[in-house]
Amino acid sequence: MERLQKVIARSGVASRRKAEELIRNGRVAVNGKTVTEMGIQVSDDDEITVNGTALQKEEKVYYLLNKPKKMICTVSDEHGRETVMSCFPDVKERIFPVGRLDYETTGLLLMTNDGEFANQMMHPRTHIPKTYEVVISGAFTDDMARILANGIMLDDGRTLPAEVEIVNRSLAKKKAVLQITIHEGRNREVRRMMEYFHCEVKRLTRIEYGFLDLGNLRQGQYRRLRQYEVRKLLEMARKNQSSMK
Repeated sequence: MERLQKVIARSGVASRRKAEELIRNGRVAVNGKTVTEMGIQVSDDDEITVNGTALQKEEKVYYLLNKPKKMICTVSDEHGRETVMSCFPDVKERIFPVGRLDYETTGLLLMTNDGEFANQMMHPRTHIPKTYEVVISGAFTDDMARILANGIMLDDGRTLPAEVEIVNRSLAKKKAVLQITIHEGRNREVRRMMEYFHCEVKRLTRIEYGFLDLGNLRQGQYRRLRQYEVRKLLEMARKNQSSMK
C-alpha cells in the first residue's frame, strides 16, 4: 500500500504537492469515489482517476543489480553524489532500490517500481537470508563465529543468529575472509558485527539474497528478474511472516 498522492506523483501526472492540491479540490477518485482526505492508502488493484482520466498503470519491473562501490542507494542525492540510478540509463520505468547497501558496500541489490513487492521484501518479519563476503583485518576466531551464531547485543538490540563460514584465515597476519548470512535488515549490521569484535572491514559484498546470487554480473551490470523468481521471493516472504505469527 502507498499514499495516494505518492502514486499520483509517481505516475507523472503531477508533482507530490500538486497531487495533494488535486485531492483537496475533489479532482481525484479511487474506485469511483471522490477522495479529499490526505494520507489515504491505495494498492495496485485500485482504480485511480484524476480529472476523470484513469492513471496509466506502469508495467511492474524487477531487476537484480551488482552495485558498484561509492554509490548511494537512492533515486537522487541532494549532495550530488552518484546513485544506483546511473546503472539504469535506458530503463524508462520509475524504479527504486529495495532496501539499501551502504556507500562502500558492493553486490546484490534489487530494484523495482513495485511498492507492494518492496514492502514485502523489507518487512521486519520477512527474514529473507542475505549472504555477504567480508574481508577483514583482525584476528577472527572460531569462538567469535559461535558467538555470532547465538546473536550479539548491538546498540539497537540483539541480532538474530547469523551463519558464519570462515573461507580463509590467518591468525598470525590477523586477516580473514568470511561468509556471513543474516536474516534481518538492520542498518550496517555486518559492519557493526565486525566492530563488536574490533575487526576492520576491508571489503564487503552482498553475494546472495534468498536463492538469488550475482551469477556472472560485473559491478554496474544488472539483469531482469524472471517472473518465477519474483513469485518465489514473495512466497518466501509470506511464509516467513506467517511462521512468525
